[in-house]
Amino acid sequence: MVTDELGLWGLFVSSFVSSTLFPGGSEVLLAYLASESELSSFNLVLTASLGNTLGGIVTFAMGWLIAVYWPLRELNSKFQLRAMKLIRRYGVIAMLFSWVPVIGDPLCLIAGWLKLKPLTSMLLILVGKTLRYALIVSLI
Repeated sequence: MVTDELGLWGLFVSSFVSSTLFPGGSEVLLAYLASESELSSFNLVLTASLGNTLGGIVTFAMGWLIAVYWPLRELNSKFQLRAMKLIRRYGVIAMLFSWVPVIGDPLCLIAGWLKLKPLTSMLLILVGKTLRYALIVSLI
């Protein structure tokens, strides 16, 4: 069995990577730790949420910086276009859905690209991702 500290660091890194443009399995690791470790549900949700939110913020910042070099008209993947449609329809509130698999990462990237309000976006990213992880732990 992994030590508690190693488990939390692994969860943080997995959650961070899962929230950038790379695939990851933080939910599986969270469920495993929730069922097999002595770690509190609060610590697990907090760690996963912070890692995942930080990854979302990095992706948002990448979008912000990319906008300097590539204009919006160059969006072409179906995930990018779906994310753009959500943001155009709901505005910054769409960031609550940044946890949704497949579309969440492009959502953060395009929100940065559109230069949505950074602090509001970060808060909504945190809320959405925390609710998702809390739900996962509550189901274990």
